[in-house]
Parts: sequence; structure tokens; C-alpha cells
Amino acid sequence: MKETYVKETLKTELRSPVLIEGLPGMGMVGRIAVRFLIKQLGATRFAELYSPHFPYYVLVNKKGSVRLLRCEFFSCKNPGGDTDFVFLVGDSQAQTIEGQYEVTDAILEYAAKLGVKTIITIGGFRQEAEKAPQVVAVSTQSELLGRAVSAKAVASPAGNPIVGTAGLLLGLAKFKGIDALCLLGETRGYLPDPVAARSVIEVLEGMFGLKVDYGGLDAQVEKSREISSRMREIEARREKYSQKMRRSEEERTTYIS
Repeated sequence: MKETYVKETLKTELRSPVLIEGLPGMGMVGRIAVRFLIKQLGATRFAELYSPHFPYYVLVNKKGSVRLLRCEFFSCKNPGGDTDFVFLVGDSQAQTIEGQYEVTDAILEYAAKLGVKTIITIGGFRQEAEKAPQVVAVSTQSELLGRAVSAKAVASPAGNPIVGTAGLLLGLAKFKGIDALCLLGETRGYLPDPVAARSVIEVLEGMFGLKVDYGGLDAQVEKSREISSRMREIEARREKYSQKMRRSEEERTTYIS
């Protein structure tokens, strides 16, 4: 394999499709959100993307079979509107700058072939949320941004860099005549964050008239909160121990003087 390519596994007919991307990234916000929507809406996988720019190992399943890392395209009807959805999820992002551009270009080429006119990318915004995480929105088109803000997202501050596939799709989409929107859920970033993912899904609900059952996701949210609570306790104990050691060192230094 010398270049990125898309392999179609099923023919699909789409009405004015909107592509929603959720590859692994900060807090796994996009991956969690899109995988949840795929399951909730009963989306069907119809294509796979492979690239030499993904990490060089294979995944082993419970039966002992192996496969290359990949991205997957799923499609489904939107029960709340007149546009269909194409979801993009994957095992990894490209590992080099050149690879990021090549994979993004392959995604856009395939999206244009499918008739996609709008792309929504999802990621994490590194910031500690005081209560429910906010969703920061950036768009190449003012009307699209307005729809996101009306669905309770907030417009991004100036100078906010968006790295990886989520950002490059946003920047390169205009060369294919495709409007693009990026939704970033506030997250601490170092653990999978279903809380931030839920906030993003709620914005998508408002934009597209979706109705989803959060039962399965709420179980992940509760588990995530328990893990975060334990992490904070560990951090507090570590800080307390560090303070104790510093005091001991200061007392030892004073005694020697």
C-alpha cells in the first residue's frame, strides 16, 4: 500500500448527505459521540479507508483474527429531516503532517463523490468545564455557525488552533465547494470524556431535530465521573505528600545552616 484509498463494501443511495467526522483525538470526544450516534440511529457501514500513514500494527480480535487500522464510513436516514447522514469513525489519525493532508484529501474526495455539501467535525477543546461542558463552534459559513449557536453552542474565540483531521477538513473543505463546521466539547483531555461528547450530541440534536436515548451514554458518563473523582483524590494526596516533603527539606536546610 503506497497511498490512502477508500474501499466501498456496499452501495448506498443518499439524500443531500451531511458527513459527521469523529476520529480519535483530545478526550476521544469525536469518536465517542459519533460511535454513539451510529448505534442509536442504526447506521450501516458501507466503505472503509486505509492508509500507509496510520500506525504500523494490526488489531487482533477475540477470535484471533487481525486487521489493519482503518477509518469507516456509515450511513443512515435522518428521521428528523430531509438530509441523510454519513458518519466517519476510525482507529487512528495519520501520524505525520504529510499523512494528515493526504488522508484528509482522500476523505474530501470521497465526500464530494457522495454528494456531501456539509461536513461537521467533532473534537475536544482543552478547558476545565465548570458545570456542563460548553461546545465551541467554528465554521466556514455564517449560516451554519448560526445554526450551531442557536442549538446552544458558543462561537470560538479568535486564535483557537484546531489540529488534526478535524481542523484540516474544516480548512480544506472550501476547495471542494463543501461547507464545514467544527464542534469542540470542553474537556480536560487526558481521559475519554463522554460528558463532553454528550454536550456535542445535544447540539447536533438541536441542529437536525434528532431524538436519541442517552441511557447507554449516561452509564459511560457516570463511570467517567467516578474515574475523574478518583484521579482528583490521587492528585490531592500527591500534592499533600509533596508539600510535606518540601517542609521536611526546608527544616533540614534550616538546621544545617
